[in-house]
Amino acid sequence: MIQRATNLFALWTAIGTLWAWLVPAHFIWVADGSIRPFGQPLISVLLGVVMLGMGITLSFDDFRRVLAMPRSVAAGVVLQFTIMPVTGVVLAHVLGLVPGLAVGLILVSCCPGGTASNVITYMARANVALSVTMTMASTLVAIVLTPLLTGWLAGVFVEIDRWSLFREMVAIVLLPVVAGVLLNRYVPRLTKLAANVSPLLSVLTVVLIVGGIIAKSKPLIEANFGILLLSVLLLHASGFGLGYVLARVLGLGLSERRTVGIEVGMQNSGLGATLASSQSFVAQFPNPVQAALAPVPSALSSVCHVLIGSLLAAVWRRR
Repeated sequence: MIQRATNLFALWTAIGTLWAWLVPAHFIWVADGSIRPFGQPLISVLLGVVMLGMGITLSFDDFRRVLAMPRSVAAGVVLQFTIMPVTGVVLAHVLGLVPGLAVGLILVSCCPGGTASNVITYMARANVALSVTMTMASTLVAIVLTPLLTGWLAGVFVEIDRWSLFREMVAIVLLPVVAGVLLNRYVPRLTKLAANVSPLLSVLTVVLIVGGIIAKSKPLIEANFGILLLSVLLLHASGFGLGYVLARVLGLGLSERRTVGIEVGMQNSGLGATLASSQSFVAQFPNPVQAALAPVPSALSSVCHVLIGSLLAAVWRRR
């Protein structure tokens, strides 16, 4: 039952997005700063819960699995952090995006693969073990690469504090994942029960985060909808397509090519939205309107990559 509900994450994302758009008041509390658990923004805490949920599904054997498929994992991670960031910065310049949208698009393009890719990989009958391993590897590598790449590529539009972004990555990603892995190792009975519901909880939590951003930014989305939708669709379409093609050039098998294409095309949009909404990131913009625009590409990204991935999985599944 829970597994079936989790596999419908594309439906939950679409419903949550539409709901937040039609009735913003039902979601705006997530992103307006009125609720601050432990003195932290609610969005950051929610994403920490998602990362903790990812951690409790991992064991030390999962890390050893990287050694069993080094070529495929390395190829996927390298393509993840080259195709998407390069595409993001090219689109930002070619489409003439305003600074807020440009920085937001580049930020989400520099994020690691999202856990939703594991479900899409399963639906596409590709290599699920490779997908899980790539997601784990890219998430850990992103702790360093996301701040570095974002600072380098987005620095043309706004000066990015890479050290502050790195601290956010450690707090939001590294610590919860490590805590989850340790809980799985030393409290296995508890984490086994939690792991049954954590994927569905993660899906619903990301829907909340995205809904909050959309509710808060609805006027800005309306004002920039055309160029925003075009840039996000092109970003993810390029990721899926180039990921698959270049994996083929590298000599990977059909199942691995599909997996790499999915992993590259699907970003951790919840992470992008959370980082772009943090106080330290917002403070870097001299114009508050542009700062408010930065999380919007990540919010729209979460819908676009899930829909594209689901359609692609349906096509590949039939083949």
